[in-house]
Amino acid sequence: MINDQRIIAVIPARGGSKSVPGKNIRPLGGIPLIAWSIRVARQVTEIDRVIVSTDDHGIAAVAREHGAEVYVRPAQLATDAALVIDALHDLRATLEGEGEAVDIMVLLEPTCPFRARKDVRESIVRLVDESLDSVATFKAATLNPHRAWRLDDGVPRTFIDGSIPWLPRQQLPVAHQLSGDVYAFRASGLGAASAGLLFGRTGAVIVSAPHSFDIDDELDFRFAELIASGSNHESFFV
Repeated sequence: MINDQRIIAVIPARGGSKSVPGKNIRPLGGIPLIAWSIRVARQVTEIDRVIVSTDDHGIAAVAREHGAEVYVRPAQLATDAALVIDALHDLRATLEGEGEAVDIMVLLEPTCPFRARKDVRESIVRLVDESLDSVATFKAATLNPHRAWRLDDGVPRTFIDGSIPWLPRQQLPVAHQLSGDVYAFRASGLGAASAGLLFGRTGAVIVSAPHSFDIDDELDFRFAELIASGSNHESFFV
């Protein structure tokens, strides 16, 4: 809690992963993947509740074992086409129906296991201290958009008109991309948001390796296993 504002951390984890079956409870560094996000959320003292939103009984059991609350989401909000924001709408309505004052929500995707506690806390503090509506973490862009191309009927053209892809990296504008590690936002703003979680007055927190790593497929998981095996787990949570 900050300034009497209740803060709810939400970890969305549906059971139907196609790219890596059973991904959310697959062991990483000796503990289930989802437990990494639960652990860091529980270490941020400003967070009042840590909730896993899932449709899967196995994920629910593991989440409870590692100290999270579990709210079961409706089946229609756990399909491949379902949006996380819709599950957040549903969870917020459920919590408010129970009498919970949901002031701030912090979304922690379980596929970003190495996020740092300080980055979660900074996102929350910036949201409150600067009276922002939403804050997200960003990292250096993997591909600078000035080096991106589009193919029009097989003809390559620069994605940004007038850009010069051949310039040295130091001469290109600095570019960032969403890292996916942390989204902090005022729950009251969800109604006006579209599909995204950056809305209203926004802010950014810059994160870097090794704390920003998103697991999307089997190769990513193999890399994550190498990172986890070569480090002290607690070093990721500082």
